[in-house]
Amino acid sequence: MKSTGTTGPAAVDWEERVDMERLRDARLARLHAELDRSHLGAVLAFDFSNIRYMSGTHIGTWAMDKLIRFALLTRKTDPIVWDFGSAAKHHALYNPWLDVTTAEADANPHAPHEGAKRPRQESGARAGISTLRGAFPPDADLAGDVARKIKRELEKFGLANEPLGVDVVEMPVLLALQREGIEVVDGQQVFMEARRIKTHDEIRLLTQAASMVDAAYEELYRFLRPGVRENEAVGLVAKTLYDLGSEYVEGVNAISGERCSPHPHVFSDRLIRPGDPAFFDILHSYNGYRTCYYRTFAVGSASPAQKDAYTRAREYMDRAIALVKPGATTADIVAVWPEASEFGFPDEMAAFALQYGHGVGLSIWEKPIFSRLTSFDHPETLEEGMVFALETYWPAADGWGAARIEEEVVVTVDGCEVITKFPAEELIVAGRRYYTIDGPLNLNRDAQSHLNTVWGRGEA
Repeated sequence: MKSTGTTGPAAVDWEERVDMERLRDARLARLHAELDRSHLGAVLAFDFSNIRYMSGTHIGTWAMDKLIRFALLTRKTDPIVWDFGSAAKHHALYNPWLDVTTAEADANPHAPHEGAKRPRQESGARAGISTLRGAFPPDADLAGDVARKIKRELEKFGLANEPLGVDVVEMPVLLALQREGIEVVDGQQVFMEARRIKTHDEIRLLTQAASMVDAAYEELYRFLRPGVRENEAVGLVAKTLYDLGSEYVEGVNAISGERCSPHPHVFSDRLIRPGDPAFFDILHSYNGYRTCYYRTFAVGSASPAQKDAYTRAREYMDRAIALVKPGATTADIVAVWPEASEFGFPDEMAAFALQYGHGVGLSIWEKPIFSRLTSFDHPETLEEGMVFALETYWPAADGWGAARIEEEVVVTVDGCEVITKFPAEELIVAGRRYYTIDGPLNLNRDAQSHLNTVWGRGEA
């Protein structure tokens, strides 16, 4: 079954689709393997995506920035999740995989079992809470409670003297862990390395997420016209995605007209005008798996400068994709992209993320990273099963507009496949078609009408 194929989003008995149990098992196995390769005894996660990757649990995107829930994986055990209030009871009822383990150390030796999974001595679904980003009174010692819960598990499984890797942490919790005698070190790389290569099911979910954005761009193309505001376009995209089953619309960048150069990375309430360039980035989540997917339109018509900018951005994109295959490096890719000084920036830090690439998975951004800022000195090798987005940008020579293109690709055994399929080979003109007495208006024209005549250009 082709991993970049798509099916309907519902579960059916007559067709194999995404296997969620296989997805959870494969992710946990990869994380265990990375933990075993590290010098750590355990990893503690507060990051929403790392907890989901580890445990297959989710309590809503409202919790993403609160650091209230946490999960522990040790070399000798499967995940334990401490969760927000009644969510722990919900997990006990509906997440039965937290009550079984593949590890002998936390298995119940007296419970009958078949296969590789055994009932656990204690459930992996437990109640726990961190500091609510400091909202609890410090004297209530919620940070100390977190630390004691973690210390108990490390001591129980003989890992109290091993380093504990943590992804992100509040300062009171970090200090509380250290007071308990726990050596806290950076655990981010264990998670990032595990998530670097995508499984068959992950690739199918990423492709399904991209297909939903294909549909959103079709709706956006039909909607765009002079008089539409950027924020209206954002609302249309969000509604389309949620209607299609999106779990979370993380963001929609809607940038038009003179706001295109320099790229502000945020939408506004600007009114789109005839001849405007407009580019969009659509980031959403389907079953946890994200998209990062830019497209550029011209509204009504496009100036020659805008057309040239698009052609340049597309050339950089195509040259990059042509190099993607196992064994190539991020340095190989960024070498075909322009230096910052070529498009108006003093250095690569100032131009960061305009000519750029990044892994896509349960979050953006993941490994590998493609940037002239770091990739030459610290290249990463591409491997089959990686999924990443490549994005290019070029400002128009008129100082007004710009073009932005992004494609998501899956690295295959001998190259790659592009899973973002809304047309982007050439600049697309959206909006009503205008007619003159001589027929359709030339769509390759400047928005300032006099510049389309030899007199206005000073050529007469």
